[in-house]
Amino acid sequence: MSTVPSITLDNGVEIPQLGLGVWQVEEAIVADVVTAAFETGYRHIDTAAAYQNEAGVGRAIAASGLPRDELFITTKLQNSDQGYDSTLAAFDKSIDQLGLEYVDLYLIHWQCLKRDKYVDTWKAFEQLYADKRVRSIGVSNFHEPALRRIFEETTIRPAVNQIELHPALPQDELRAFNAENDIVTEAWSPLASGELIDNAELKKIGAKYGKSAAQVMIRWHLQLGNVVIPKSKTASRIKENFEVFDFRLDNDDMATIADLETGVRTGGDPDVFG
Repeated sequence: MSTVPSITLDNGVEIPQLGLGVWQVEEAIVADVVTAAFETGYRHIDTAAAYQNEAGVGRAIAASGLPRDELFITTKLQNSDQGYDSTLAAFDKSIDQLGLEYVDLYLIHWQCLKRDKYVDTWKAFEQLYADKRVRSIGVSNFHEPALRRIFEETTIRPAVNQIELHPALPQDELRAFNAENDIVTEAWSPLASGELIDNAELKKIGAKYGKSAAQVMIRWHLQLGNVVIPKSKTASRIKENFEVFDFRLDNDDMATIADLETGVRTGGDPDVFG
């Protein structure tokens, strides 16, 4: 069994706080990458229809021999499939690609304000949840106004909001809003797409503990209470990213990291993307 701590979602489902993201991991190699993660101790895998690697993730799951109830599998609805009926059809395709009977978390990938279909999409998510085809439902790249509209026009609140989040973009206000509404914050691009790996302050903190800057950033996420899904294609880096439970950042470290905020994104702005 994995020793990764879990966070309890608002419906009682437990999500491992550290997982493996497989964005930009090619279908041809993703099964090997996920297998390396399982062998390291990961049990939480985050994919998406848009990544075009769900089938490879499914092959790794099938070959692992791990009990299904030990795994936490997330996938996401791609933007072009938003809408009630199209969401249900897209979920059928994803579940078939993964070779699973259910997923643990299903996310709307982007709010896609110009499409203005996320409320109908969410109602389809609620149906999938009622049918027990998903254990929990959430969103990705949603800001407060879209979340409030979901609160007002639907029945179930998102359990998770997965957003770009790293020391340069800590998203304090959105994290606080999520927390106030029992929404767990999950960080994608948690290492700022590698742009902070050579940051002098992070390397200095890491030297105190015999850790890398990447390990310091992952530890920072864990101590903030975020779920974090660093991506890597290499077994050695996957293992390194997992070795973050034997040290703890002190208050000075956390303050130093807080000063790294610039507001710079490595990905799209949810208010205009999609």
